[in-house]
Amino acid sequence: MEIKREYYLKKLIQRKNNGLIKIITGIRRCGKSYLLNNIFYNHLINEGIKEDHILRFSFDIAEDLELIGEDLLELSISKRKVDPRKFMNFISNKIKDNETYYLLLDEIQNLGSFEIVLNGYLRKSNLDVYVTGSNSKFLSSDIITEFAGRGDVIHVMPLTFKEFYSVYQGDKDEALDKYFLYGGLPALCLMETNEQKMDYLDFQLKNVYLRDIINRYNLNNDTNINELLDILASNISSLVSPRKLSDTFKSKKNISISPATISLYTKYFEEAFLISSAKRYDIKGRKYINSPFKVYFEDIGLRNTRLNFRQVEETHIMENVIYNELRYRGYKIDVGEVYSLNKDNTGENKKITYEIDFVANKGSDRYYIQSCYNLLNDEKKEQETKSFDSIKDSFKKIIIVNKTYEPRKDEKGYLIIGLKEFLLNDNSLNL
Repeated sequence: MEIKREYYLKKLIQRKNNGLIKIITGIRRCGKSYLLNNIFYNHLINEGIKEDHILRFSFDIAEDLELIGEDLLELSISKRKVDPRKFMNFISNKIKDNETYYLLLDEIQNLGSFEIVLNGYLRKSNLDVYVTGSNSKFLSSDIITEFAGRGDVIHVMPLTFKEFYSVYQGDKDEALDKYFLYGGLPALCLMETNEQKMDYLDFQLKNVYLRDIINRYNLNNDTNINELLDILASNISSLVSPRKLSDTFKSKKNISISPATISLYTKYFEEAFLISSAKRYDIKGRKYINSPFKVYFEDIGLRNTRLNFRQVEETHIMENVIYNELRYRGYKIDVGEVYSLNKDNTGENKKITYEIDFVANKGSDRYYIQSCYNLLNDEKKEQETKSFDSIKDSFKKIIIVNKTYEPRKDEKGYLIIGLKEFLLNDNSLNL
């Protein structure tokens, strides 16, 4: 079973021979290695590239390391990295002519002085270089700075619902229920029981993702950062702030932790791609409001396992899934804020503020989007669209509802579309 990650394959194809290092980043276990070493490799073969002109090397596979005289066990025991000279000699001996060679390197962080090695390869006109990495340093969102502007980042996310459903054995409703619960880490598609999936997610979160963060930042006491992740998991799609989170620690955990430390730990989570945040944007004032902000998990299954699958609130999960889908499609996401002046009982103008779940921007395109779990009646619909009514520009306004709902516009011109229809149609925003 192969999940065809065509969106990312297209990104790699578009970047072929662009003179930059293609850096594939993303949360661990999201499918970076498979994308590079299987999907992209097969594309190159199908394009007629000679097999001996595609140089694949994984720095965590014993057989590959033996080719350059390194031993995986010895490297682990001695806690040293692969000798860059051995690797460079190996690659040099593979290059026999002036035709283009595609260098696909996996777990590049295990190579000593990898930044220097890769920057050196950029000077070779017949080398096209692609790398992945998954330690705490390489996972950082600022890895691009390691290559002094000579890198081109492709960020890979866990499976979208459309990718997940493409290999799911069951109907759409059942598939969405599973996706809401266990998320989109690719390995889960091969697991049959719920127990397997829960154990896998729990192990990855505790022993991989959090360990990366703790090791990278030398955190001697990991209690507070674990507690913060619990609180953030409980508050997805809700407005939070460092001050509010600090107060929560004090009231619920009886722990004193400063807002500055909260901000720092939140940054650690974001740099490891475990979470991402969306700022509030004043639509009429055309300015950002830095705090409070909203937090979403890169993978909803990791969020659920953090809470031992106790708080599976479908309204919040639906909003998180929509947020991730919009990011996957390349949109920059803000939380919209708009206000209107209404007269109260005394005739005085009263300012009423409304929230728009997502303001999605890409280039000159903009969409205002509301996530609405139930649109039961006209009163609920009016409540959900009051924010739209206060926006005077002509950008498209969309309501996504959690039921099968073929897209159609209402009397105000607002598009209403079902969640599954939105997720399964790449062009759903433009219907």
